[in-house]
Amino acid sequence: MTDLSLIDGLIAPKSVAIIGASEDPGRIGGRPIAAMLKAGYEGRILPVNPKRDTVQGLPCYASVGDLPEAPEAALIAVPAKLVPQTIEALGRKGCKAATLFSAGFAETGAEGEAAQRELVALAGKHGMRLLGPNTLGVYNVDIGYYGTFSSSLDTGFPRPGNIGIASQSGAFGAHLGALARDQGLGCSVLITTGNEADITVADAIRWMAESDSIDVICTYMEAVNDAPALLAALDVARAAGKPVLALKSGRSAVGARAAASHTASLTGDAVVADAVLTDHGAIILRDPESMMDIAYAASKKVLPSQHSLGVVTVSGGAGIVASDEAERIGLPMPSMPDEAQAKLLEVLPYASAVNPLDCTAQALNEPALLEQFTRAGLEEGGYGAVLCFLTYVAGSERLSKVILEAMAPLRAAFPDRIIAFCALGDPEVLRRYDEAGILVFNDPCRAVRALDAVLRLGSAQASSVKAALPEPKPVLLPATSPDEAEAKALLAEAGINAAPEQAVQSAEEAVAAAEGFGYPVVMKILSPDILHKSDIGAVKLNIRDADGVRAAHADILSAAATHASHARVSGVLVARQLSGGVECLMGINRDPTFGPVAVFGLGGIFVELLNDVALRACPFGPETAREMILSIRSAAILQGARGAAPADIDALAEMLSKLSVFAAGAGERLVSIDLNPVLAMPEGQGAYALDAVIELDAQEVAADGH
Repeated sequence: MTDLSLIDGLIAPKSVAIIGASEDPGRIGGRPIAAMLKAGYEGRILPVNPKRDTVQGLPCYASVGDLPEAPEAALIAVPAKLVPQTIEALGRKGCKAATLFSAGFAETGAEGEAAQRELVALAGKHGMRLLGPNTLGVYNVDIGYYGTFSSSLDTGFPRPGNIGIASQSGAFGAHLGALARDQGLGCSVLITTGNEADITVADAIRWMAESDSIDVICTYMEAVNDAPALLAALDVARAAGKPVLALKSGRSAVGARAAASHTASLTGDAVVADAVLTDHGAIILRDPESMMDIAYAASKKVLPSQHSLGVVTVSGGAGIVASDEAERIGLPMPSMPDEAQAKLLEVLPYASAVNPLDCTAQALNEPALLEQFTRAGLEEGGYGAVLCFLTYVAGSERLSKVILEAMAPLRAAFPDRIIAFCALGDPEVLRRYDEAGILVFNDPCRAVRALDAVLRLGSAQASSVKAALPEPKPVLLPATSPDEAEAKALLAEAGINAAPEQAVQSAEEAVAAAEGFGYPVVMKILSPDILHKSDIGAVKLNIRDADGVRAAHADILSAAATHASHARVSGVLVARQLSGGVECLMGINRDPTFGPVAVFGLGGIFVELLNDVALRACPFGPETAREMILSIRSAAILQGARGAAPADIDALAEMLSKLSVFAAGAGERLVSIDLNPVLAMPEGQGAYALDAVIELDAQEVAADGH
């Protein structure tokens, strides 16, 4: 577990040494000093430079050893070759936290990576934590600490507030900070982690999650260097009720292995990261604009439990625009109750009282209408948020006082709901609404998206009962990838059912097996080397008699010999052919960052084309599995669409959960599992894996043969 008390020294130090301090406030070693002097940093600034007696009016020391005290933090701005001796000197002095501006380490290749590892070992010897190298550093507005050389400070200091930013990229993190400042948002803490030789974004998120001053966490990630720590940090943030808004770059596919596995092709790196991080409470975003909008809304610390929106408008067109966006993203806009509609129409007969609530331009003459319609949405509609489209009307100096007088009491009357305006006008006028606790956006679609995110957070917190994770048991795997019959036998030990089947070595054995199961039967080649059997004609369906079994047996072996002559063939599989259910796909893919990840979707040829699947990190219980199953867009097919019998979703959920537990216990040799198709029979009749492919990394054999 990371010692967060040492990270405190990086983010809120009482004294800081700048190694490589510069008189020039434009240089890397001079910018932090200039910024801290201007901001009124509360601690001691200790410049170190052997060539100067003073730096920017402060006493300067020739070496770390000459410092009058052990600094709580250090900023290192010297060439890479001097960094090891600097860390050694700081460690001897008693400094416990250092920020390495210096570049020239892991980002340069293998040699730099080795040098970086040595830095961590050297710092560890002295109990010192390192931020970076190759980092832009940290700032903490609340104490005037600017341990950063970011040029974003040239255009103004960040505003104090309850938003924090944790970023692997220094420049992009500083960009987010400047964006927040320019939009009037209070962002007190920025932590940029650079190469993450030691301290990671996960540590930064964890620190913010446990901080009394940060309520909303914005993060930018490139690579996840410590997945367990990141997920633990997200869990701490969620337990503290602090939203984590995440931008993650690198949206590449998983690679060549995808061609051999349905599951792998559906679980690209970015898709897995999105699913796993979302499962731990992060809100995954694609652009900084959305991040700032949601951070703004969430920073007010009003997270309603009702995930629903009411729209009050003076323009019918704007109400339609907002409604269209809400429908697109899945934000419910329920109609007002009939009785409430009748009351509103008594007040304004030509209004629209359904939702959107259109009080028309008459609200300009009677601002009380705005209050009445908004109150109705909150009180009788029960909406988690009400968005009022007022455009430039709200920005008018004359009308704003009347509007604010009418609306401000609602903020006090409904403290657990959100009231938002979509308005344009004088920023000073609009700021008055914000100060009264009313959110202000200039675009209805951006407003709807931001409100949706905050309402989802609130409803998730209101219903957050974390199911206990099942405890996986170690799985004994064979030395090499099994054939289908062996794979099903292995999975059967985990409680995963297959159709009745038998591996046979001759045509007559096949006939005996088929007659034992009862016709019709399906037959297919048994080979761990042939993954897509039907592609080469090595699967035969709907076989109804003994002659058909013999012919199929010969055809299957011939197809394998012709199209996969080098494949290992262990026989032919005969299985009872089941029918009458819904074909599904479920499987496992081992993600290099997050470990085994389960996937579920409907089966058939369109699964990859439509990409309608749900993902979850393993293991998980049946309740979570059921949520996954019902979350896909085509879940209605399983629930009995158009009069069809509902599928046995409970059996599917049990199977998916057991598969996840099996995968979690199988260890790192498990590469992937494909169960495609899984036949979900009608409700109460179970679910069966009709095909199974397990891919393993080959077991290494020791020199003595064991």
